[in-house]
Amino acid sequence: MKKFLLILGLLVIIAIPIVIYFVYDFDSDANIPSDNLDINEPEKTDKITEMLDNMTIPEKVGQMFMVRVPKENADKRVSEYHLGGYIMFGRDFDNKTKEEVMGNIASWQSAADIPMLIGVDEEGGTVNRISTNTEFRSEPFKSSQELYKDGGFDLIYEDTIEKSKFLKELGINVNFAPVVDVSTNPDDYIYKRSFGENATLTSEYATTVVTAMKESNVASVLKHFPGYGNNVDTHTGIAIDNRSLENFRNNDFLPFKAGIESGADIILVSHNIVTSIDPDNPASLSKSVHEILRGELGFTGVIITDDLYMTAIRDNYENESVAIQAILAGNDLICTTDFEPQIPAVIAAIKAGIIDIEQINESVRKILELKLELNLI
Repeated sequence: MKKFLLILGLLVIIAIPIVIYFVYDFDSDANIPSDNLDINEPEKTDKITEMLDNMTIPEKVGQMFMVRVPKENADKRVSEYHLGGYIMFGRDFDNKTKEEVMGNIASWQSAADIPMLIGVDEEGGTVNRISTNTEFRSEPFKSSQELYKDGGFDLIYEDTIEKSKFLKELGINVNFAPVVDVSTNPDDYIYKRSFGENATLTSEYATTVVTAMKESNVASVLKHFPGYGNNVDTHTGIAIDNRSLENFRNNDFLPFKAGIESGADIILVSHNIVTSIDPDNPASLSKSVHEILRGELGFTGVIITDDLYMTAIRDNYENESVAIQAILAGNDLICTTDFEPQIPAVIAAIKAGIIDIEQINESVRKILELKLELNLI
């Protein structure tokens, strides 16, 4: 009996390495680490660090500006200011063919030392910059409310995939969507652009769109943090929101959380003054608002301002200093029209020690990581 047990023990010892070999060599799933770590992450980090180390201050600052396409000399502006991105509007598509638009985008990219983020607001419904032009599409993209009514979240997912493919074919890699503001009142300014449902359903909408955009490799932009509510249009003036912070936590923050958990790339911060968070500054210029987004909601991606050219900002803040305040608040990307005086002002603020270069480095790192993720670098 002892001899039998001894032989059995030896057989087990011999068999274990054979079993391990077959499992790990032939079962591809077994070779995937349990925590799904990306084995290329150190290589990515090294690449970004090397790029940062070789960039000048003007080059770093330029990367932090995603600006409206200038009417003239757009190519020259890219190289002159080292711009991180262009955002396109209706005028950039009007009276143009697909080939002309694709050629323009290609020329901007050729002028860039680091490939650019090329963005557009193609939300569907009332805000479509491209698909309202029959040269580009036979009919405009529908609003999220229309899609949900016609086919639920499945149709929203399909529409997002189709829209992302449509944008990528033109050379556009960022869509300023989805709008995840919670709005159920048709009288609200933001209602027609929103999903039009409660926070729970809007959260599912955020998850659906971000997931589809992630699969399509087009960067998503959740907007407008911390949530528009029933505020007036900040394109035309200042908006003050007196709701409690708990109200935001239990309602408006939920779709942003869902989008973050689904891998949202960018979050756009509105110009609304939320008195329960910061009674003195618009959200886009408020450090307290950004601390909530980073700390409480755990967002690690790129934060961008709403356009600093909007009336709520333009009528109340100095043009050259507002970009400095936006960066000090915690924004990584500055969305603006008047970049030509603002970029030199930011560079001067860094040299004067007003803005810490380490903050600039951290923001540029996030931007470069996004570009790497989009296969631009």
